[in-house]
Amino acid sequence: MPTSSPSRIVRFASSVALSALGLAPALAQTQPTAATTLTVQVNKPGAPVSKNMYGLFFEDINFAADGGLYPELVKNKSFEIPGQHFIGWNAIGGAAALAAYTVSSEKPISATNNHFVRLTAATASPDAGLINEGFRGMGIKQDAEYTFSVYLRRGPGSVSGLQVTLEEEARRGAGPEVAPSGRVLAQTTITGLTGEWKKYTAVLKASGTAPKARLKLTLEGAGTLDMDVVTLFPKDTWNKRENGLRTDLVQLLKDMNPGFLRFPGGCIVEGRTLTERYQWKETIGEVNSRVPLVNRWNMEFRHRSTPDYFQSFGLGFFEYFQLSEDIGAEPVPILNVGMACQFNSAELAPITAAGGPSVSEATGHNHADDDPTLETFIQDALDLVEFANGPASSPWGAKRVAMGHPAPFNLKYIGIGNEQWGPQYLERYEPFAKAVKAKYPGINIVSSAGPAPAGDLFDKATARLRELKAEVIDEHYYASPEWFRQNVGRYDNYPTTGSKIFAGEYAAQTVGIASPDNKNSWDTAISEAAFMTGLERNADKVVMASYAPMLAHVDAWQWTPNMIWFDNLRSYGTPNYYVQKLYALNKGTTMLPVQRADNGKNGQDNLFSSAVADDKTGEIVVKLVNYSPQARPVTVNLQGVKKLGKTGKATVLASNDLNAVNSLDQPRNVAPKDESFKVGSAAVVTYTLAPNSFTVLRIPGKH
Repeated sequence: MPTSSPSRIVRFASSVALSALGLAPALAQTQPTAATTLTVQVNKPGAPVSKNMYGLFFEDINFAADGGLYPELVKNKSFEIPGQHFIGWNAIGGAAALAAYTVSSEKPISATNNHFVRLTAATASPDAGLINEGFRGMGIKQDAEYTFSVYLRRGPGSVSGLQVTLEEEARRGAGPEVAPSGRVLAQTTITGLTGEWKKYTAVLKASGTAPKARLKLTLEGAGTLDMDVVTLFPKDTWNKRENGLRTDLVQLLKDMNPGFLRFPGGCIVEGRTLTERYQWKETIGEVNSRVPLVNRWNMEFRHRSTPDYFQSFGLGFFEYFQLSEDIGAEPVPILNVGMACQFNSAELAPITAAGGPSVSEATGHNHADDDPTLETFIQDALDLVEFANGPASSPWGAKRVAMGHPAPFNLKYIGIGNEQWGPQYLERYEPFAKAVKAKYPGINIVSSAGPAPAGDLFDKATARLRELKAEVIDEHYYASPEWFRQNVGRYDNYPTTGSKIFAGEYAAQTVGIASPDNKNSWDTAISEAAFMTGLERNADKVVMASYAPMLAHVDAWQWTPNMIWFDNLRSYGTPNYYVQKLYALNKGTTMLPVQRADNGKNGQDNLFSSAVADDKTGEIVVKLVNYSPQARPVTVNLQGVKKLGKTGKATVLASNDLNAVNSLDQPRNVAPKDESFKVGSAAVVTYTLAPNSFTVLRIPGKH
């Protein structure tokens, strides 16, 4: 994920500048007066379309994990955030009813969960306790059930229980004060306290719906009570798992029929420093033992500062693999290559160091203060493949089995580095890739071409990675809608042999890179649809593509635009989401060449097209983008088609307003609509494209 570097904004913002580099030939803006004839060469099939062609990019940005896909409602459940142990927690009434509330590490639950809160009330009071605010509130649904759990240990005094209240966030009155409590949605009392740590569980059933509720915990009686690992988890999770994921968001992802899921990022893979890097081994095993880490995005943008943004890792690598399996996507984990984010500290792990761990050495959990060398990162990669694919008899395979997944995850791809550039990356990539291929020759390696789609660093990285026979080179581009339309032929002259291309992160920007004013407008989405015809036409070179970022909380985002937006209860797909979905649902199996009768290039007169055969359904699929305010008639000749059917289906995504957007209240303002059409007996389809439209024609016929 790019950051707000001014040089990068300049690099991407101007499609004119990119044209000057020879990347974007100007396209004629005149509109045709007669039907444009396209010939789909059904009898001259091209390359197979990768089954992983269109997929998903996940990064924990915009509260995508905690507060989003991962539905734990309690923020900072274990008081483990270094130096900020009370993030998310506030004493009721400013602690007027509490004699003290402090964080302690005296005889904790475990070595990894070694902080807890100690509450002391001098006298009994209904306000002696704490409130957890959740992630911009807690979304609560009427009649839904929520599992509350907590570890408690009674101290001196006569505390007899802990009252648990789920209440609607109090609304502000005319003045600045906030009422101490709101409407009660559910309540219970935990009793049977002892002088030793013990886990208590209760189920709360909500009596009402509230988009911004909160959890209130108060002491019954006076005295001292120790408390840790406070959780509130909805029972309604994907596949009803205990540590499951938010159902509406997973459903939106599954509905796309994605070919892959790239995770966990994005720049959080790198961290601002190596100390803050993402370490997958810290994200598996018992959920309550996973140590939280600062999120790389919490202070990246001053205009969207989010100092309470941390990663709990409740959604960790095991859950990512499980999600990939659930939605039928190939897992594509991306690992740190020994480099912190180059837009931040640019800290480097040494390539070799005396006394460092050897590549063959089996290691357990990493620790941030280990001063890791490159060998540490390589070993992490080798161990990850074993965790995903190894048998129960292997050390890391055994950990996967212990977490409840005896079968291998069948990992085929691994990414080395996220978005690194320059000689520092290449000199680390080469030994890294060599070690992975030596032990796991069947693993396909995804490599980085850097954050920009052009320039000296991009060219050098691409050339060297091709020399090293990298299987997949990851290219990123965030640019104006015009850039996407003008660069539809980007891959036409790429080599057909050797390394393949992963368009790993892309999105059209209405204003500029990292601008808070970017919108998920129809203009951005239709421009991406136009560009994707170029990806499909080059299926022999491009094997994977994903929009980025994927998810954003409407009250807690750092970056725009994003594919799916949500609040604590609702979610919606943007026009960009529907473009991605239509491509994924209609990717077909074999690319078919498309020619214009006037020998014009793809995109001439702002008409963009591509076609595939779908051998599974026996259909020809034609994708057409009309970036024009006028309706446009087209004639599609199906050259050499066999067993032509009489009726086809058109799916149309269109809006007369290029600035149109979707929203929580109008989630389908711009959304696909289906209609049928007649197929001519002479293997000819005549169809009129709506103004500013992306149309998918499915025609019964075989090649």
